[in-house]
Amino acid sequence: MGTTQLEPVPEPKYWHLKTVLTEALDSEFSVGEILPNERDLAARFGVARATLRQALEQLELEGRLQRRRGVGTTVAPPRMGVAVGSEQHTWPGAAGDDWQPTDCTLAVPPAAVADLLETGRDGQVHTVRRFRMTHGQPVAAELLYVPDSSVPALSAIDAPSGAARARAVLRELQRLALEGQDQAVELGSAGAEDARELDRLPGAPVLLVTTRFHAEGRTAAVSVATYRADTCRLTFGASGGVEIHHDPQRHAS
Repeated sequence: MGTTQLEPVPEPKYWHLKTVLTEALDSEFSVGEILPNERDLAARFGVARATLRQALEQLELEGRLQRRRGVGTTVAPPRMGVAVGSEQHTWPGAAGDDWQPTDCTLAVPPAAVADLLETGRDGQVHTVRRFRMTHGQPVAAELLYVPDSSVPALSAIDAPSGAARARAVLRELQRLALEGQDQAVELGSAGAEDARELDRLPGAPVLLVTTRFHAEGRTAAVSVATYRADTCRLTFGASGGVEIHHDPQRHAS
């Protein structure tokens, strides 16, 4: 059976325009600046508005642009680094932690989390909800699952509910001697609640980072953090020497 040589395929017009627009973003615009309207941009680059929209949608997918209701299309800030595999082990809520706690409830965790915590699939645990902001926009949401055995001195009287309860759980958790932590990262899709919190559409790509915290020879807490894939990059190792950037022209070596 003979071989067939594929004919070279010309670069799609919108893709070439995306490259040109990327250069313009780097040289002419600053973070947060509003782009001209589609009609003016299409006229500047001599393309149809449909072609322009394809290029803009691709840049939005790559995290270079943001479309905001009532504002327009703006230049996105640099992606926030998400450290994976770092040698720095700290409890959630420790000094330097810029996550903001918003609520804490008693709830049955997902079955996979219950198995990690060994609490039984019907047992309730403290579920702390936190979020992270950068440049004024939400970029990540977290659920931290903490069993009673990890915070035995927690008082319902001192902090009955809400953010105060969340801070109390974090404070008590830090009384344990942290022995280590491990992380797993996977690509996922935003569910309805995550999409609402992160200002994305349901089904938008997200990075799911699951962290197990070890103390007293067991899993003392489990964090499941959902990061917007268009605003974050992963960094690996203690020095963060290998990175995944939003620029497809750059590759990790």
